[in-house]
Formats: sequence, structure tokens, C-alpha cells
Amino acid sequence: MDFEGKMELLKATGVQKAYGALRVLKGIDLTVDKGQILSVVGASGAGKSTLLHILGTLDSPDSGELVIKGKSTSRLNSNELARFRNESIGFVFQFHNLLPEFTALENVMIPAFLGQRNDKVVEKEARALLDRLGVGNRSEHKPSEMSGGEQQRVAVARSLTSLINKPAIIFADGPSGNLDSKNAQELHGLFFDLRSELDQTFVIVTHNASLADMADRKIEIADGRII
Repeated sequence: MDFEGKMELLKATGVQKAYGALRVLKGIDLTVDKGQILSVVGASGAGKSTLLHILGTLDSPDSGELVIKGKSTSRLNSNELARFRNESIGFVFQFHNLLPEFTALENVMIPAFLGQRNDKVVEKEARALLDRLGVGNRSEHKPSEMSGGEQQRVAVARSLTSLINKPAIIFADGPSGNLDSKNAQELHGLFFDLRSELDQTFVIVTHNASLADMADRKIEIADGRII
């Protein structure tokens, strides 16, 4: 399948998940096309984050199938899945999850190092990505030396690694939840700029109504189902 055009990039079929007696997802069917921005909304506890973690291969469904870039993730062993995740998937979380002992540049470079890329090539591409996101002047600063908005941009750069590992899809879980309105608006605009410039694909779980409404598609999760 050609994923360079507007083709189906992700397909989830019949996804179910329970934790003990609690059924969190009760049969989710979902497709995401390349270059699409999809927002996922719903009340707290509806299953949004659980769905995002399963779509991002951080968790496994109890039943159902997940296909990304034509690959059924359930058919990959743990090493293959970890490699596929590192090469094809990016994540942006509400809390930056930057490693405090490393600089912004080093944080962005870590995923590519895991892919055993050439150090000099990785550094050049990481600096270019930080420049693209407007935080190139903070490359040698550690997270504690940056503002919340700057940290989140570095986290976006690390998750994207668009010039490094070129992930097929980026999952964002409440990406602007701990930002003020100005930085939240800038971050939202950044996602759309990256889609325009790089044809990047996003699945975004959010409580921010304006971000949700800006997306190409919006789905709502309630009681473990898409409504």
C-alpha cells in the first residue's frame, strides 16, 4: 500500500480492553488517514487515554486488531514491536517527560540513538528540528532552565524526530493540559504547521474544545465506545 498519498495509515478493529472486572474499551473501530489530524474527546474515565496507549502500542488490547502502515502489531514479537514503535511512532504527553539530566538537544537525539544512527548526522538533524520549532537557542539548556512552553516544544521535537526517525504517526495525550492559554494556542498551531509542512499525522486526546474543533475529524468516547 502506498502511504505517500492520502491513504489509510492506521486501522483498529474491535478493540476491547479490561482491567480486572472494569471494561474500559468495549469494541472500538477506527481508521486514521495519512496527514490527518484526529481529536479524541470525552469525559474523564471514558477510555480516551487507554485507547491512545493501545493505538500507540504502549499497551495491548484484550481482543481486536491494530494495523499500522499495513502491519498487524499483534504479529510482532516484543523486540520487533519496540523497534517498530521507535521507528514509526511519536508521543507527546501532557507532562513533558524530558530527562532532566540531559539538554534539550540530547533529549531530542535519544530516539535516534536508540535506532543506532550516526551521531553527527543525528545532531545536525536534531538542531534543525529544534530551530524549526523555535527553540534552537535553548538546545544546550536542561529542562529546569526552560519555560513550560519551551519544554513542551522540545518534547514535541523529541516525539516528532521528523528529520531523524520520521515517525508515521504521532499520538498526543493532553498535550496542552499544563500550558497557559498563549502557549497552548501556539502548540496547537504548531501541530497544524507540521501537518502542512511535513504531512504529519496526529491523534490527539484533549479536553481543549478549541483544539478538538480545529482537527480534521473529532470522535467522542463514552462508556468505552465511540459515539
